[in-house]
Amino acid sequence: MDIARSLALTAPEVLISISGLVLLLIAAWGGDKASRLISILAVAVLAACAVLAAPALWGQAMGADVAAFGGQHHADAFAAFAKLLIYASAGVTLIVAQSFFDKAKAMRAEFPLLVLFASLGMGMMVSAGDLLALYIGLELSSLASYVMAAFLRTDDRSAESGLKYFVLGSLASGILLFGMSLTYGFTGTTSFAGINAALSGGLSTGATFGVIFVLAGLAFKISAAPFHMWTPDVYEGAPTPVTTFFATASKVSALGLLMRVSFEAFGSQPHAWQQVVIFASLLSIIVGALGAIGQNNIKRLMAYSSINNVGFILIGLATGTKAGASAMLVYLAIYVAMSVAGFVAVLLLRDENGEQVEAISDLAGLSKTRPWLALALASVMFSLAGIPPLFGFWGKFVVFQAAVQADMIVLAALGIAASVIGAFYYLKVVKVMYFDEAVDKVRGEGELSHAVLLALSTLAISPLGYLGSKCLGTLADYAASALFHVG
Repeated sequence: MDIARSLALTAPEVLISISGLVLLLIAAWGGDKASRLISILAVAVLAACAVLAAPALWGQAMGADVAAFGGQHHADAFAAFAKLLIYASAGVTLIVAQSFFDKAKAMRAEFPLLVLFASLGMGMMVSAGDLLALYIGLELSSLASYVMAAFLRTDDRSAESGLKYFVLGSLASGILLFGMSLTYGFTGTTSFAGINAALSGGLSTGATFGVIFVLAGLAFKISAAPFHMWTPDVYEGAPTPVTTFFATASKVSALGLLMRVSFEAFGSQPHAWQQVVIFASLLSIIVGALGAIGQNNIKRLMAYSSINNVGFILIGLATGTKAGASAMLVYLAIYVAMSVAGFVAVLLLRDENGEQVEAISDLAGLSKTRPWLALALASVMFSLAGIPPLFGFWGKFVVFQAAVQADMIVLAALGIAASVIGAFYYLKVVKVMYFDEAVDKVRGEGELSHAVLLALSTLAISPLGYLGSKCLGTLADYAASALFHVG
């Protein structure tokens, strides 16, 4: 394999690595005073990486021509689609983080570097063509995420969330490693293509356990039930910009990795993992919906909402078809926009002292005191519930459509029925904002950058989003095709 060609195919990762090291030197020399400059430069680096990754998506890159370093890395259309979402999410995180940490007098120059290196690991995850590359990318992303969760050192909740995330994340990594070792032991290779070929002749009991343990380890990363226990505590305790990053970039990378492993490594034996995915899907939908009903903290509610939405996304994976994979990517892109709108709206919920307002009961009468903010938050809730004509409905529709086309009508029917439960707690937030007596708790003024991001993301999930549905569907088809390309 030509090294120069491999480096060219991994250009986004190379750029982030070099830029991260340079910015690390700037942080060492400039200290925390240079944090704003480093954040701006980090956003520029992410934008440049998106430009480098985009041609692979437009050009429908796939197959051996985009395999780098002996098949360890795939710079195909699927990886490009996921990376664009990851880089956009990381950029939003950096934009909202500066003012958030400045108010808490906790901004440090290391934060944008952590986001950059986490993005590097996530890019490696969605491009992985080998179990070793998978694990290196996963750990690079996870180690940075553990630190970010506990970044607000003056807040006990942040320290607690970081510790819980670290302990449970380490357990999940151990489960994943055990599954990888079993898979290697019974197939004789760590290459996804090699595993696929080895399993095509049949699945032994040991290999079946390997598949199950790998899926269990990845289920933790996407916060799918029954491996969801860390999500509410981490979402609530972590600083809100970090929670935004977890709900968007981390979700995209983990689901992208799960799709690549399922279709490329275990694709020759779909029946070995489809039942596991169906179980996790339905359980996530139910646990997410029922768990959110009794929540009074908006961030914990969003955590259970993420579990619920992962369940819907996994319906696409359960089909085992290209249409299902494309539907997953469409849903994922829409979910990123909804999460950005939701958490930026949460950032704008501040009292007169500038402190974060997170209790849902404190949002009573928000429509009378802050009508535009209430409208944006209501749009997020309706969209997450999948209520037409908001764009969140389209994500659920394409996933259920893929399930019906794959003759999984019962699964689609159960998913639709369970989505009704989820609508209850979303509507509860809207009811509190529009029909309860105003408590006038949200009085603080937000940042202009936050307001602009909220406006743009709210427009994206509004009925105007359907204008881009055809383009989004086409790009998702390009990306999905790369996972099913043979040769």
